[in-house]
Amino acid sequence: MSAREAALPFHEVFIMSSPTAPRVVSAEFVAGAMRAEQLPAPQKLEVAFAGRSNVGKSSLMNALVERRKLVRTSGTPGCTRQISLFDVTTRLGSQLTLVDLPGYGYAKRSHSERREWAELIQSYLLKRTALAVVVALVDIRRGLQREDEQLLELVGASPGTTRAPVEVIHVATKLDKLPGSERKLAMDQLRKQTGRSWVGFSTELPETHHVLWRQIMARLGLDQLKPPAGAAGDDVDAKSAAASERE
Repeated sequence: MSAREAALPFHEVFIMSSPTAPRVVSAEFVAGAMRAEQLPAPQKLEVAFAGRSNVGKSSLMNALVERRKLVRTSGTPGCTRQISLFDVTTRLGSQLTLVDLPGYGYAKRSHSERREWAELIQSYLLKRTALAVVVALVDIRRGLQREDEQLLELVGASPGTTRAPVEVIHVATKLDKLPGSERKLAMDQLRKQTGRSWVGFSTELPETHHVLWRQIMARLGLDQLKPPAGAAGDDVDAKSAAASERE
């Protein structure tokens, strides 16, 4: 890492030095559950995406897997009412499951509906044995709100947890909604407010997709530098990634 990179905030270092995102060769919906008992048995490491309604969660997931309509999007907050699981395979052979959790904080749903969603999310986050990474999303324009803090507390060390500790990646979405001159300041303010590292993301800024993918794969411990045996054409990607690792 160069001296200039060493002086930069965490998220900017990754934007400068991260390799391209892993190429997704397949991504498919595998299951949906409105109750915890409807979840399928775990098959792969799971990465769960959580955040307030209208934080841009579905659009973010579609951008990561390079599909326009895999994860349902809507202009109306609170439309995601179930946990949805998507199996993903990258060009270098890594396999994982992305999990879309219902958005929280939408006041126009009934109290009983919001309670049911909260119980569903809580059950998944505390008991899902395959859960390895939680991607916690916050709108960069609104910052961390009380319900976001509650989510992080729940993931951290809550009574009743029956799964192993998980990694948490903090993501500030909708970065493109701010003028370029304000983005760094907003990210810095978020870091100071929370004492945590944050990754900026926008569906309109492909470099931020690379940053987040690199974070996810690193936290999962998946090796993106070695293609599986017989994977023709992957050697170029592997060499490029390895060169980035050495920088």
